[in-house]
Amino acid sequence: MRPERVVSLVPSITESLFDLGLGASVVGITEYCTHPAETLRGVPRLGGTKNPRINEIIALQPDLVFANQEENTAAAVHALQAAGLRVLVHFPLTVHQAIADLEGIAALYADAEASARVAVLAERWAMAQAGQAHIQPLRLFCPIWQDVDGAVPWWMTINQETFTHDILRLCGFVNVFAQRERRYPLAADLGLAAAKPAGERDTRYPRVTREEIVAAQPDVILLPSEPYEYTSAHLTMFRETFAGTPAADDRRIVALDGSLLTWPGTRLAKALDYLSTLHASWL
Repeated sequence: MRPERVVSLVPSITESLFDLGLGASVVGITEYCTHPAETLRGVPRLGGTKNPRINEIIALQPDLVFANQEENTAAAVHALQAAGLRVLVHFPLTVHQAIADLEGIAALYADAEASARVAVLAERWAMAQAGQAHIQPLRLFCPIWQDVDGAVPWWMTINQETFTHDILRLCGFVNVFAQRERRYPLAADLGLAAAKPAGERDTRYPRVTREEIVAAQPDVILLPSEPYEYTSAHLTMFRETFAGTPAADDRRIVALDGSLLTWPGTRLAKALDYLSTLHASWL
């Protein structure tokens, strides 16, 4: 049955629903749903992605709630399901999976125009995939958080099991920490202690030291604005900290809109354009 009343707890899905012409069904969103800004004015906001206001969502009596395994908590999903609501949980780890999710949404609405728009995006992915053999790769480091443990500064990054890794790969960038898994505890991740079994814990976001980053010799460093809010103000610090790498010495360090790397929805079109152009500018 075509959804008539939808709550989206995922910013990328909120944007995608409107981009696909399905926005009329959206009756509730999160505080982090920022696109399309003008169109979202007046749509009820129901808390954050991690702490949605469950009772308000239930009161809206939606036919469907969109959620994401990484962005939303299992507790919130279970609470909504316990209230009898239908919750559709996505968790794309590749661009191909993200497009398949969009195809599924268009099919759910039985909307031919939405399906046609997703088909255009799928063709863009196919072209990018086919062009991989002809792209000169650039080695890349992409931090998503930073902190200091005692006297040891560290940067969190992404490995090959993430959506961010895959979209960068499509655009000609080689993630220098693709094979690096997160180790537990933090001291083990920083090479200061023996690692303990990860168990069910997420290993996709390793924390690396300056020495590891310099040893990896990235050609490019990208500083996304989310989840850590990197801005152009960080450029000088990164050039100084990572002097001795091609990225710093050749001034190939760029701050960018983080949603281009982390929103697996219709924003893919903008991301592929931006990242491909950026890659070409450095060849």
